[in-house]
Amino acid sequence: MTSAPYGSWPSPIAAADLASSGHPVEGGRYVGDDVWWSELRPSEGGRVAVRRLGLDDEPEDILPAPWNARTRVHEYGGGGWTVTDAGRLVFAEFSDQRLYLLEGGTPVPLTPEPPQPCSLRYGDLSVVDGEVWAVRETHDTEGGVSRDICVVPLDGSAADDPHRVRSVVAGSDFLANPRLSPDRRHLAWIAWDHPQMPWDGTELRVVPVEGGRVNGKVRTLLGGTEESVLQPEWVGPTELYTISDRSGWWNLYRVGIDDPAPVALCPMDADFGGALWMLGGRWHTRRDDGTLLTVRTFGTDTLAVLDPAGGSLVDIPLDGLTSIGLGDRNGNRILLLTGGAQTPAGLRELDLDTGELRTVRLSVTELPEAAYLPEARQLTFQGAEREVHAIAYPPRHPRYRGEDGELPPYVAFVHGGPTSRVAPSLNPVFAFFTSRGIGVVDVNYGGSTGYGREYRNRLRGQWGVVDVEDVVTAVTGLAEAGMADPRRLAIEGGSAGGWTVLAALTTSDVFACGASYFGVAELDGFVKETHDFESRYIDGLIGPLPEAADLYAERAPLNNVAGLNCPVLLLQGLDDPIVPPSQAERFRDALVEKGIPHAYLEYEGESHGFRKLATLISSRNAELSFYGQVLGFEPPDIPRLELWQPEG
Repeated sequence: MTSAPYGSWPSPIAAADLASSGHPVEGGRYVGDDVWWSELRPSEGGRVAVRRLGLDDEPEDILPAPWNARTRVHEYGGGGWTVTDAGRLVFAEFSDQRLYLLEGGTPVPLTPEPPQPCSLRYGDLSVVDGEVWAVRETHDTEGGVSRDICVVPLDGSAADDPHRVRSVVAGSDFLANPRLSPDRRHLAWIAWDHPQMPWDGTELRVVPVEGGRVNGKVRTLLGGTEESVLQPEWVGPTELYTISDRSGWWNLYRVGIDDPAPVALCPMDADFGGALWMLGGRWHTRRDDGTLLTVRTFGTDTLAVLDPAGGSLVDIPLDGLTSIGLGDRNGNRILLLTGGAQTPAGLRELDLDTGELRTVRLSVTELPEAAYLPEARQLTFQGAEREVHAIAYPPRHPRYRGEDGELPPYVAFVHGGPTSRVAPSLNPVFAFFTSRGIGVVDVNYGGSTGYGREYRNRLRGQWGVVDVEDVVTAVTGLAEAGMADPRRLAIEGGSAGGWTVLAALTTSDVFACGASYFGVAELDGFVKETHDFESRYIDGLIGPLPEAADLYAERAPLNNVAGLNCPVLLLQGLDDPIVPPSQAERFRDALVEKGIPHAYLEYEGESHGFRKLATLISSRNAELSFYGQVLGFEPPDIPRLELWQPEG
């Protein structure tokens, strides 16, 4: 082994490799014996392609460029494409948000051209009896947003006649999971209103229908402002399985439309659900024998078969897979979106009879040698008031080690949301750092999902406090354990994670620097400028206006720059509707005013989450160069990022 300063080790993992070989895979549908999926293509401007396996099991496009199957409902989208029984693709085209039908040639529109660009959006798509059922989002000229569940004919007649699109139910700020009963006599769905977010409180509603039209009164079967209900699925004509956190954990229940008293199927201190950021999320699916395939979470995911009759739960071993998402089922075959600490994420098919797991499509084309990949360590740190869950990825290289007496620098990764979570994963971005001698710690701070409602609720009214304290607890815990150099700690995060980065840098002296990807910097402008889905999110995270106006000002990193004494890297997409560029620009101006060294990188054509090849390469190289300059190492073969410095 060769001794060399941490951070300076040569690595075969380049930012260009991360960007060019990465293509996140989602969805997973059976079309006959074929498997279809959607795939982000950074090399094609970040479009979402629908693909399948062709000759020699090589992926081929069903939806060719430049078509882009991505819905903007809630801005985060979800359920942006579906398939008819005859194998015809229905999708939402990103550029205009109309629904299109692809049947062999050029896609043809199913919905009318909107009055203003992208003002009519469709998501959570499904085809029932020759019609497309969808959640529709309508933006008016005054900036108002409304949503309903609508039905679009497949014959194309609505493309020129808006009246052919039939609205079924409305009356709520948000709707999700429209589900018709098997006899087509009832419609079930999830609804919630501002200021609730779907992990705070939702309602399971049902209404009689006839011919796809409402034929009776809407009833609420389950849920409320302090009960989050998810994914209703019909068992028969009068009963549903659904998920509720009424016990403090997202568990499965049976509920009837005539007797709505919920019956717990398998009470357990684990979450059988998650945060509904994107439409179409699935955590359970019913098998032909009446049992349920379920995914439950306590830090990591476990696939299991639940018998609703007796409540038994039998785990299905999936060695090393710590993240599991359910896709389509075909008999005893199920499509899974899976990944683990040593297993790349991707779409796999599980044979429930044999236990065989077959790879359909990974989210990366090429992986580095295993010796360059970090090993994940799940750790729990005890803070002053609570425990904090995190995953550490120490530096690892087959031929290099740190110099005698040297401890490695560490970067704390802060997930977005903030109502979200991380699990041990083979993340090439982490390997990009760890193979150079830079440790990574991924933190599930208070407010994260996967540990029950009480853990989520720790962030209520405490955003900018609990998240910061918990990330500080994790990195200081690493330093106290002799794993990290306490003088060379950095922090990075995107969106809400970017807020935590800026809040930590302005209110603590633990970190030597930080990188904020499209992070929230202040709240007065944010709540006015952000999109409708998150426009009242801050009510729960800090407090409602005008009552909490003083807290908004007190917590905002922009207003605490006086406490900042370390360099900052800001990275921002100029087309971001969720965290607009004004957030980063205001913080940059404050850095200039105080004379703090920094860099501000802005990217045209990028939204919330970078998707283009050139952006992915530029941003990751910039981040590494930034850390090297501040933490005292020289990463080889990395372009030097120019930092703004005060004159003199």
